[in-house]
Amino acid sequence: MSDYVTVSAKVPKKLKEMLDEFGIKPSPIIRKALEEEVKSQMLSKIEKESADLCKKLSHISDEEIARLIREDRRAG
Repeated sequence: MSDYVTVSAKVPKKLKEMLDEFGIKPSPIIRKALEEEVKSQMLSKIEKESADLCKKLSHISDEEIARLIREDRRAG
């Protein structure tokens, strides 16, 4: 079983009353929203790192990359 911690959020009283009125449990909604935000941030970070790597490698020709791949396959 995973370890859990409590994360709290303040919401307007009226919103809490409406959640209660409709029987909405905020925990799964908050959890899903946080998971989606983390995924979004991770993707943004990966995209930035990928763009940075492309810039660094842009001076290497396609032929050189193909040669390096062939060498690696032969060695592997």
